[in-house]
Amino acid sequence: MLMPKRVKHRKQFRGTMTGKAMRGNKISNGEYGLVATEPCWIKSNQIEAARVAMTRYVKRGGKIWIKIFPDKPVTAKPAETRMGSGKGALEYWVAVVKPGRVMFEISGVPEESAKEALRLAMHKLPCKCKIVSKADLEGGENE
Repeated sequence: MLMPKRVKHRKQFRGTMTGKAMRGNKISNGEYGLVATEPCWIKSNQIEAARVAMTRYVKRGGKIWIKIFPDKPVTAKPAETRMGSGKGALEYWVAVVKPGRVMFEISGVPEESAKEALRLAMHKLPCKCKIVSKADLEGGENE
């Protein structure tokens, strides 16, 4: 599973997820992408499950890009523990995703199979998503 090799601080604050994604909101590599429509934390094992679902469907054809990385540590205290005695131990890593963020990209496969692979990946993720093509995202701007 994905996680940073080393971090400056072992534990982090929870932070906020308000606002839209200012970066990572364009399709830069592939033809089709999976865009988050609501804010969420995506665990490293959910990213891996989505990746496996996509690669299995396209039978190792085409190219897949993962545009998010879980670099935020999330801690949890054991069940039935009294309050106090510090912050809990590290449980898992999450990627903070805001609405509009392109999470996965795919190219090198026909449109139907690309959309189906992204649909299968969508079911593995905890937030609502939509499938977009490069033309859809570029269409809103005059380029």
